Amino acid sequence: MAIYLDFENSIKQIDEDIASARIKADTHAVEILEKELEKEVQKTYKNLTDYQKLQLARHPDRPYAIDYIRLLLKDSYEIHGDRAFADDKAIICYIGYLNERKVVVIGEQKGRGTKNKLKRNFGMPHPEGYRKALRVAKLAEKFDLPILFLVDTPGAYPGLGAEERGQSEAIARNLYELSKLNTKSVSVVIGEGGSGGALAIGVADRVAMMRYSVFSVISPEGCAAILWNDPSKQENATKAMKITAEDLKELNLIDDVIEEPIVGAHRDKLAAATALGEYFIKSLEELDKLSDKERLDKRYQRICSMGAYSE
Repeated sequence: MAIYLDFENSIKQIDEDIASARIKADTHAVEILEKELEKEVQKTYKNLTDYQKLQLARHPDRPYAIDYIRLLLKDSYEIHGDRAFADDKAIICYIGYLNERKVVVIGEQKGRGTKNKLKRNFGMPHPEGYRKALRVAKLAEKFDLPILFLVDTPGAYPGLGAEERGQSEAIARNLYELSKLNTKSVSVVIGEGGSGGALAIGVADRVAMMRYSVFSVISPEGCAAILWNDPSKQENATKAMKITAEDLKELNLIDDVIEEPIVGAHRDKLAAATALGEYFIKSLEELDKLSDKERLDKRYQRICSMGAYSE
């Protein structure tokens, strides 16, 4: 059953009318209603607020990393464990073929349904998850395989056990190691990119965001609680923080915005996966033209160009 957000009520009503017309076999009514739906979709989604884009980024039906992997990769094989402590289910690593090219995909997985969400720790990795990601990235470097990172997390897990096992060190280690990793890499925010939990697999030759994804140092609820002592002001915080794909592209913090379907990736997963796959392949073709030194220099320069300071 489709889940509709508050601002999608008019679309929901037309969808229900179309379903009713189909039951009655009224093809003429279906044709008229589908044209009306197309107009309503354009009207609704072309004027989204930043907060509505945040709601889409968190939509429960939005495709997760495993959905993209299943739609894009052939002959895929999962790689487990950090070879030190455990196999963190919030980070998934696969090797497989994309358009006849062998690639490695490393992603953060939120999980659907109570049982799966608990298994995936709601997409919040422990330090062993980030160490698994780094181990697999080093494996890709060894065999000169390109890497696709899929970012989708509310943040790294802040629990006592995670802190005891070196959560901040694991994230910092990934930032350092991935910045000088000698293989082609592309990182894409597919949903919610939260703080250091996202940055830990967000260092790459190319960094992009899906149209309705967000990338922030803190959740809007957390920001509102700190600034105004009122988490309910999350809508104001979302607008002030500039966390949408368009905002980050304008600020030169990401390279590209991937045009997922205008109705959202949750309504057309295949089209979203196709757009993501095409972007990855196109990026690899452009990176193939560079020598290792040129590619690493460009990565270093783009990292150093972030932010601003004055003396």
